[in-house]
Amino acid sequence: MRILCYPEAAVPPALRAQVWALQEQAWPSGDPDPGLSHDQALHPESLLMVDEDGQLLAALDLLSTDLEFAGETFRACGLSTVATEKAHRGQGLGRRLVSAALDRVRRSGADLGLFTCDRGLQHFYETAGWQLLPGTVLVGGTPADPFPSDSPGFDKITMADLCTPKAQAAAPHFTDARLPLYPGLIDRLW
Repeated sequence: MRILCYPEAAVPPALRAQVWALQEQAWPSGDPDPGLSHDQALHPESLLMVDEDGQLLAALDLLSTDLEFAGETFRACGLSTVATEKAHRGQGLGRRLVSAALDRVRRSGADLGLFTCDRGLQHFYETAGWQLLPGTVLVGGTPADPFPSDSPGFDKITMADLCTPKAQAAAPHFTDARLPLYPGLIDRLW
């Protein structure tokens, strides 16, 4: 097995078809492959775990934006569309990919890694190196059309990694906070 990394727009067509099939398996929409799943202004990168025959086993995307918070600008990078092929779940592949993504975030120059997930996935992400930001809400969407992770019917938590001394110094501000991520209307929340 190996992990490949591409800007989302540069994923080879055969792999892109597998990525879309995996995303449809995880979050069925019935829609045709849009070609690109994310707003390109978020600089999406696809991390793809493939076997020796080039078959996709697991995939995720990294999205990046600037976060204006606590009087500072932080470069934030977060996980999106994390999925493992059903036939390969329970083998630790997703954890390996999420851990590799954390390493990539740390090496990217981002101040922090930041994303939401279902509460039931906290342990999974913690075993891959991520940490819970207790009580923290990501506010997605746009300032004019906000989409907070504590919206009714959501049971989301915020996971993070404070990658730089700048982010580590601001750590107390990130707990029990409402973080104005605002990734836009395509990727309303990651």
